[in-house]
Amino acid sequence: MSRHEGHLTRVLRVDAKEPDVHAIREAAAALLEDELVAFPTETVYGLGANALSARAVQALFEAKGRPATDPIIVHVASAADVRQIARDVPAIVDELAARFWPGPLTLVLPKLPIVTDAITAGLHTVGVRVPSHPVAQLLLREAGVPVAAPSANRFSRPSPTHARHVVDDLDGLVAIVLDAGPASVGVESTVLDLTVSPFLVRRPGGVSVEELRTIVPDIVVRSRYAHGGEPLAAPGQLLRHYAPRAELTLYLGDTKAVATRMAADTRALTASGARVGILAPEEDLLAMAPMIASQAARGKVRTVGYGARRDVARAARELFAALRTLDAEDVDKILASAPEAQQLGAAIHDRLIRAAEGRVRYV
Repeated sequence: MSRHEGHLTRVLRVDAKEPDVHAIREAAAALLEDELVAFPTETVYGLGANALSARAVQALFEAKGRPATDPIIVHVASAADVRQIARDVPAIVDELAARFWPGPLTLVLPKLPIVTDAITAGLHTVGVRVPSHPVAQLLLREAGVPVAAPSANRFSRPSPTHARHVVDDLDGLVAIVLDAGPASVGVESTVLDLTVSPFLVRRPGGVSVEELRTIVPDIVVRSRYAHGGEPLAAPGQLLRHYAPRAELTLYLGDTKAVATRMAADTRALTASGARVGILAPEEDLLAMAPMIASQAARGKVRTVGYGARRDVARAARELFAALRTLDAEDVDKILASAPEAQQLGAAIHDRLIRAAEGRVRYV
């Protein structure tokens, strides 16, 4: 039973291309009754609440275990809807919207009073985006209200890219999960703050900085690694975030150097009795395999690949699912590597640095 409203969590399977209108209407009705609804976006699964209901937003924070200092992105159906929740919208929004919306870009704008302080961590700005996933689009249009929607997981855990991840974390805490298969991008939206000068990328994500600079050449990228306790200007700013249960260390460098160092550290850890999980693109796993063959044969090492250095889009899609797979293996330590920090690779670096809580070895 739900610990909030006394309902069972229901998983409704919907076709991503031709969603069942009855399932969408049922989910929209739940949102309007202040229930929580998990739904697919192109980035990750979102945990939706009626953004105009203080009661629903409070339930969202409680379900996630999210601190009040971490703001929530508000999702709307179209660029025209942005002015329902934001004021003093600059002209550049129309140009960015024409290029990137619907899609994985969040814009931080001055908020209207209709947006509750709980959503914005008490700040006078709000993050807003227009998701492109057909299910998300239909749900927003059917509900007819802006929807506050962080990732549909327990706070600081790896984000959910499959409906089963939502159920693993939030079963009994959400009324409905709309299951439309895996997310196509796999990392959260890019957050671009338009309330500062120059404009600031506060979180790399599904739209690359290189793409943004074709519209806004002088944007600045600045990573923040906060420890909590103060209102944050955007989600995804804490040093510990997206984290598995086991301690994770990130190795950055070229394939040969990374494989050699990770293999050596794996041998040392297994010799001390630890069970090691290795998370890496396929090139790194192939280079490492002969160096840790004996440890793997004894069951001391579990390797999980995610994408490839030559296919960063696939790496982004598979990252969080791979992290959750290693979590299920109950390893003691996780050693991870990543593709180059270009295009979507920048978002992968950001997520893994936070998953590692800053434990990074450059080789």
